[in-house]
Amino acid sequence: MAYTVTALKWRPQRFDEVVGQEHITKTLKNAIANGRIAHAYIFAGPRGVGKTTTARILAKRLNCLNPQGGEPCNECEMCKLFQSGQTMDVIEIDGASNRRIDEIRTLRESVKYAPTSGKYKIYIIDEVHMLTTESFNALLKTLEEPPEHTVFIFATTDIHKVPLTIISRCQRFDFRRIELGEIKKLLAKIAKAEGIEIDDESLTIIAKKADGALRDAQSLFDQVVSYCGTQITADEVRKMLNLIDEDIYFNISDAILNKEFSKAYETVQILYENGWNFIDFVTGLIEHFRNIMALAVTGTSKFIEASESTKLKYESLGKSFSESDLLRILTFLTQLLSDVKIAQNQKLTVEIGLSKLIGLEKSSSISELISLLKSGKIPEPRLGAPAESEKKKIEVNPQEEAEEVKPQEFNAPEPTPVKETPQEEYKPAAATKAPAELKFEKVKSAWKDFLKTVNRKKFAIGSRLLLSEPLGLVNGILEVAIKEESDIEFFKKNADALASIFEEYFGNKVEFNFSSKVQNLNDALPDDDLSDVEEDNSEPTNENDPFVKAIIEKLGGREIK
Repeated sequence: MAYTVTALKWRPQRFDEVVGQEHITKTLKNAIANGRIAHAYIFAGPRGVGKTTTARILAKRLNCLNPQGGEPCNECEMCKLFQSGQTMDVIEIDGASNRRIDEIRTLRESVKYAPTSGKYKIYIIDEVHMLTTESFNALLKTLEEPPEHTVFIFATTDIHKVPLTIISRCQRFDFRRIELGEIKKLLAKIAKAEGIEIDDESLTIIAKKADGALRDAQSLFDQVVSYCGTQITADEVRKMLNLIDEDIYFNISDAILNKEFSKAYETVQILYENGWNFIDFVTGLIEHFRNIMALAVTGTSKFIEASESTKLKYESLGKSFSESDLLRILTFLTQLLSDVKIAQNQKLTVEIGLSKLIGLEKSSSISELISLLKSGKIPEPRLGAPAESEKKKIEVNPQEEAEEVKPQEFNAPEPTPVKETPQEEYKPAAATKAPAELKFEKVKSAWKDFLKTVNRKKFAIGSRLLLSEPLGLVNGILEVAIKEESDIEFFKKNADALASIFEEYFGNKVEFNFSSKVQNLNDALPDDDLSDVEEDNSEPTNENDPFVKAIIEKLGGREIK
């Protein structure tokens, strides 16, 4: 016996067997049962959802000799003649290949003749929108007032191309895409009947690839069976269909949470090596974050079209992203998709896009921060000028002609140096002579003046180094105690810049080692340690402030000096 493809072998023969179109099959069954049979029907909808199949069942039922309510019996002579394609009373016409006016004129002449053995003479015209304008015009009069024994059934995938004059003369039925669950259910039934083992994830992949078209799903099923045999696994299905592994999308979402920028380049390399389409990847990534968004908003996975195992993965991610962050990510990915479509180098565009995506910081609304403030989880900010106990008393020596230091100049890389007091300044050693061994007593005695120099040259470093004290100098390593232990990492990063200023000032090279061994440095310096700097009465910005720390921790940022 010749092989029959699944779409034909499992083609519905009764209205009850039509999948996902109950709103149409129920209406037709009731119309037949009540004797309300129209002279023309038009079935509209996407491909592979049952339009032609429903038309054939309707034609078979209208001429059935032993009907069972609204269903054909499939056993009488007329039903068997129809199934074998030998009936003269049901004429199927392809609108794409019989679109000229001559064919429609022939059809119009044949309408006059009565059926040979059945009750109705039925014309099924598939892809009716392919008819020419002249053909539609030739059909109008016959369609409006056909003989009592004639029924027209039109099917089209593009209802907008059918003239309104034709649509108004027909009963219109709109077929919808078949739900993923319905497709999976039917494929599982077919697989069981055929003795084929297939898991839920494989069924989900096939159903999603079909995009609501049952005929496409059945064709893919045949293709998968040819490749895998009777044992079908999800990995083999992805390999055969050349689909992107879903784990790649979860790796990207994990990289965003963990700020792993290397994942951007690793992922793009995997896509490139497997020959996967970059546009398909970005589209899949949008769907991935849409699923996370659906779960975060609704709290349930029923709006996610995925296998049960994949839904569990999404449930673990549901609380990792806020709704505002997901909206920003989806907006960014939508723009990235447009950029990739027009990019000459899609690989580079996706690499840059993923790097930016991973670098996005968390967001928090003002209302959330206010709510945290009211709940006491974030301390109230210190408004206005700092308290007297927190101020650093600053006296300016009028004899020193210090240049005014403006707040906007603090971030400048190299501010204009001010004139220093000649008698207090240590001249660097001559470049042509080897520097003499530096004594710790010299460093300790000149430490206050050295801090002034650092403050003028590098305010970001000098402002944090004001409360510090040298502890010792051994083998070229200068031990310095600072008040705040949290500043140690900052000084380590800026040790080279500080060492450069030290060498310029003292004429000797040293390495700095910072610690918080001395905890009480409030009295380490006299009140005139900033005699060269004009007092700044602006509001303090200190990342050690509890409020600032809480904001930085919440938003994942840092204070910019």
